[in-house]
Amino acid sequence: MTDLPDYTPPAVWEWEPGNGGKFANINRPVAGPTADKELPVGEHPYQLYSLATPNGVKVTVLLEELLAAGHKGAEYDAWLINIGEGDQFGSGFVEINPNSKIPAMMDRSGDAPQRLFESGSIMLHLAEKFDAFIPKNPSQRTECMSWLFWQMGSAPYLGGGFGHFYAYAPVKIKYCIDRFAMETKRQLDVLDRHLADNEYMAGEYSIADMAIWAWYGQLVLGRLYDAAEFLNVDSYENLMKWAKKIDARPAVTRGRMVNRPFGEPEMQLHERHDASDFDTKTQDKIGD
Repeated sequence: MTDLPDYTPPAVWEWEPGNGGKFANINRPVAGPTADKELPVGEHPYQLYSLATPNGVKVTVLLEELLAAGHKGAEYDAWLINIGEGDQFGSGFVEINPNSKIPAMMDRSGDAPQRLFESGSIMLHLAEKFDAFIPKNPSQRTECMSWLFWQMGSAPYLGGGFGHFYAYAPVKIKYCIDRFAMETKRQLDVLDRHLADNEYMAGEYSIADMAIWAWYGQLVLGRLYDAAEFLNVDSYENLMKWAKKIDARPAVTRGRMVNRPFGEPEMQLHERHDASDFDTKTQDKIGD
């Protein structure tokens, strides 16, 4: 099947640091902080600590959509967490998210600060707090929740499975790529079939669309893993139409820019503290 040597797992697995792969320098089998590092705090009610990966984009898109819809209380400060440098293992970040994954948020709008972690949980918290982007119709609300949790359960097969072995693993293993490409394409087909008869995931534009778009919409638009041709994404016509429609929303464009330290300089807004930052503080305007 491959040219790789046979591998017999030992009775007890032991960690070998630096065992290859793009993120080998930060991956480890234990939790907890590796350094004392406080997090900065801005003036707005919501303090977001994140990076513009799909999970981070989900939250910044929602925040920008809330502001665009007139919810001024959703103003936020967004601080860059560089996972390649291990920022997620600083003591301040771990206090918010013991799982050391972005995004993490502090809600300081109430009587006592509330920590939030897991992107789906953050989205649900914000949508419920502002009574926005969750359908009022009970049936559609249930549909929205079903698709939101579908995304949370399905995306690890796309990112940690297909994305890792196709784009990041130190060696190309046919079995692993085939296994996760098959599952990724099955998920794309699930979405394409649903969107054949539905404009949005749950009857109206909602957090389900934002969450799914950040992963699967960007995948079919060619922004993840350089895998669009490999996965033949153009064959998912309904999904592609939906992805382009959401991509055209100005709040979605702004959400993609926040905490983004890669890509085109005009799309990089490393930190976001005010709406004017999109016009004055992107990397094409201030440089590195």
